Amino acid sequence: MRGWLQDLGDLVLPAECGGCGRPRTALCARCGDALCGGAPGRVRPSPEPRGLPVVHAAAPYRDAVRAVLLAHKERGALGLAEPLGVALAGAVRAGPSGAGDGGGAGGGGPVVLVPVPSARKAVRARGHDPARRIAYAAAAELRRAGVPARVLAALRQRRVVADQAGLNSRRRLANLAGALEVPAGARGLLAASGRIVLVDDVMTTGASLAEAARAIRAAVAGAALGESDGITPGWVETARELPPRNLISAAVVASSPGSFEINRN
Repeated sequence: MRGWLQDLGDLVLPAECGGCGRPRTALCARCGDALCGGAPGRVRPSPEPRGLPVVHAAAPYRDAVRAVLLAHKERGALGLAEPLGVALAGAVRAGPSGAGDGGGAGGGGPVVLVPVPSARKAVRARGHDPARRIAYAAAAELRRAGVPARVLAALRQRRVVADQAGLNSRRRLANLAGALEVPAGARGLLAASGRIVLVDDVMTTGASLAEAARAIRAAVAGAALGESDGITPGWVETARELPPRNLISAAVVASSPGSFEINRN
């Protein structure tokens, strides 16, 4: 209900820019350029958590971009989902496997966007799941650009986790270890997918994306072996590749500015 009322309010009330507060526009040209005007780049946190897939981000998490993301996530400015989706789609297209040529890996199937889920308590408090909403907007933008894409909300929390705010990279990893899982009904869909792209609004330490990738790898491996629980210890504990038809990467709207500056091959 809160989300529906916010959508209605966005239509009938004067808006202000989510980035700078300029009146009568949900996103001004200057802030829109900060969000979508640059070339997406690969980002790598330091230290880099084990199992983190290749991650691309649309923009550094600062200034107007930070304000826009917080307005969407915390203040319910749902109209910002569309420009945030455009930014996220750019990061997806910049990733490995050639999404920019209109196809995905694994025989030309659609790009499958898997949003990292928010905690249930946070979703209830906000009235929406920001990453999922942005993922749907990004999929629509990719399809408009000729890239077959769909959203598969294949991850869920299997246990309660603490608030990540204020935790360092080591504590975030410990907090999230084993926290995500793939429901049985989604494992076969993931195993049959070509390019799997984990998506989120922001990457800080990379702990959430690393845990999401672990859960996806375990589920895909378990489905390939016909295991009912999708948990394959050898796949969880080692860095083996996914089956040949699968490729996993990640894309985010924004990442910490320092992560753009780490250029390692």
